[in-house]
Amino acid sequence: MWRFVAAIALVVLGSTAFAAARTRRDPLNAKETDELREAAQDPENRFKLYIKFAQERLVAAEDLRSPTTPPTDRGQRIHDALEDFSNLVDEISDNVDNYSRQHQDLRKQLPLLIQADTGWQERLRQFKGAVAKDPELNKDARDFYFVLDGAVDAANELGQNARETLEEQIASRSKKK
Repeated sequence: MWRFVAAIALVVLGSTAFAAARTRRDPLNAKETDELREAAQDPENRFKLYIKFAQERLVAAEDLRSPTTPPTDRGQRIHDALEDFSNLVDEISDNVDNYSRQHQDLRKQLPLLIQADTGWQERLRQFKGAVAKDPELNKDARDFYFVLDGAVDAANELGQNARETLEEQIASRSKKK
């Protein structure tokens, strides 16, 4: 009988853990979601909004890097800001792919993305360097270092995707002329 109860408990705990792992925080608040919804058919405004929102998340993480009195949950707060940044950068990359598949002309917007992404990559490298140099930040890094690596990867992938898409669109437009 106790084996049956133990088996049921394992199933319940396992399904709870699985459900918790599947839930993902939305990196956008309601106002930001509404702004993006309004710009759904306008790639230029949509990309500008995404750049702004991702920038805000990166600044939030950077601001937590070296405050005069770090909050006790600094590592988790940096984790959350970097995770939101990564999710937004991934969403930007997905939008590049979607608009490109719809044959939208992104030659005007992609240089803006590339410029923003280049800056993000540099700032993320500096962030990683600061973690290595600051012993207090390094202690908190166990909470966010994996997510920081993910943010670096997401920014690198976006940059590559935007550059390749821009090259394809330039080549495609020159063939049509």
